[in-house]
Amino acid sequence: MLLGVNIDHVATLRNARGGKDPNVAAAAMICEMAGADGITTHLREDRRHIKDKDVNELKKLLKTRLNLEMAVTDEMQEIALKLRPENCCLVPEKREELTTEGGLDVLSQQEKITKFVKPLKDAGIIVSLFIDPDIRQIDAAKKTGAPFIELHTGRFSEAFGTENEEVEFLKLKDAAAYAQSLGLKVNAGHGLTYENVHRMKEIPGVVELNIGHNIIAKSVFVGLSAAVKEMKELIK
Repeated sequence: MLLGVNIDHVATLRNARGGKDPNVAAAAMICEMAGADGITTHLREDRRHIKDKDVNELKKLLKTRLNLEMAVTDEMQEIALKLRPENCCLVPEKREELTTEGGLDVLSQQEKITKFVKPLKDAGIIVSLFIDPDIRQIDAAKKTGAPFIELHTGRFSEAFGTENEEVEFLKLKDAAAYAQSLGLKVNAGHGLTYENVHRMKEIPGVVELNIGHNIIAKSVFVGLSAAVKEMKELIK
């Protein structure tokens, strides 16, 4: 499995004081040198952490891939088509949420998302849809033409170590198998930690895990390079 490192919370810390430190681009370079296979950032509508100048700088500097998480809005589509990141992941977004709370409801807006995906694909951007492990959402995702889905692992992460862990894990495993049977490629992410990430290796065919908060949190104590290297080792 590949490891995409989400560096949004480096920007959160920078923005707390309104200065330049810690430097987002420098953090991305450290992640790459430590073995990250890609860098993920979520350019939110309210720009609460990552800013436009960050993604522009990252696109110029990265040696791996920029995965731009974004809402299904005209503004974000315009930015993506201008920026041309290697990957885009379409996610739901609400201003009042602390972090992404659930998967994108592709089923209820299939036509809209299909139209949204096409120009991104035509521009050579690899598109994924961040969805819950739900068969109906997977069927709808397939119809949009997006080649990837990213399974929302948040409920599994919350259930880890409880009696509901296996139930939530099997939802992910079954969803991945079903999506792959349709020809979709599967990524996964949200809430994954050093303690629970090993279970993702039990799901055949997952291409990439996108992990951010737990890596950045650990880096406070051990340094960013060491934190990325440890996570990379755990998913081998």
